[in-house]
Amino acid sequence: MNADASAADTGADSRPEGGGTGRLVLLTTSHRVAPGLLSWPAWQVLRAADRVLCADPDHPQLPYLRDAGIEVEVAAPTARELVDFCVAQARTAVVLTSAVGESALTDGLARLAGSGRETMPDLELLPGSYDLPGARLLDLVQVMDQIRAACPWSSIRTHGDLAKYGLEEAYELVEAIEAGDREELREELGDVLLQVVFHARIAQDDTEDPFSIDDVAGTIVEKLIHRHPHVFGEEAAETPEDVKAHWLRTKAEEKQRQSLTEGVPLGQPGLALAAKLASRVRTAELEVPLPTGEGVGYELLAMAVRAERDGVDPEAALRAAARAYRDAVIAVEGGAG
Repeated sequence: MNADASAADTGADSRPEGGGTGRLVLLTTSHRVAPGLLSWPAWQVLRAADRVLCADPDHPQLPYLRDAGIEVEVAAPTARELVDFCVAQARTAVVLTSAVGESALTDGLARLAGSGRETMPDLELLPGSYDLPGARLLDLVQVMDQIRAACPWSSIRTHGDLAKYGLEEAYELVEAIEAGDREELREELGDVLLQVVFHARIAQDDTEDPFSIDDVAGTIVEKLIHRHPHVFGEEAAETPEDVKAHWLRTKAEEKQRQSLTEGVPLGQPGLALAAKLASRVRTAELEVPLPTGEGVGYELLAMAVRAERDGVDPEAALRAAARAYRDAVIAVEGGAG
């Protein structure tokens, strides 16, 4: 046995009095949670620790820990140094990890623990704060801020510049839904979400009437709460039809429209436009005769109204038929080849 192996074996056999080997805690925090908002277990271990260390002098938690009377050493000891400190007298050390993690430290600890010849302290990964659902949206807002400030193309875009991309992304989302491709669906939802965040970031720069993504979110939250009195209020809704009735009533109260055609975007595809108008007419229980005239347009209008009445989305139905037509074209091309 060589000298190094003998020393390692001797160290492995020697334990502090009482049999304890100490405790090494890697404390993680989320940058998406306000600094200083830590879990109770995190505060407990910080206050009880013999040593608290952090390699990042600009870590956002440091001022709050110091205000709480916790002394933090700005240092980046090696795995060997921390293990020796904890094991020597069964002490507790807490390492406040940085945003990028402590890969060198964790790799070193893994090597020491994996050797099987080291006395190791109890190793613990302790989350000091957790992301709430939707926390990654804060990352998106931050990234969009950086892009708007630093990207030569993005920094000069206007709402008008992006309008066509909004349509394209919406159509690609519909295509992913109809194809049943879950991975594509997730990606296309992200692309649609980007359009929302991008437009909100552009609006924030407006000198006359600025608003931010928080204003956008606040507006839709208020709308959802108001239009769901059966969820957030005292009204009852037992069926989907009841819910729709609540929605239409509250929407009518909000909009105070003079005509049921108000709010129907005329720029949408023709079949979808006809179906939307037919839906408004049917819901309002109006008797509106279909206009008649020469040409295929009036025939398509009648078909779209009939489809909506029968619960069929004419735009989706035509897309499905068009895809079948595309497949037929490809089949003929293959046969010709």
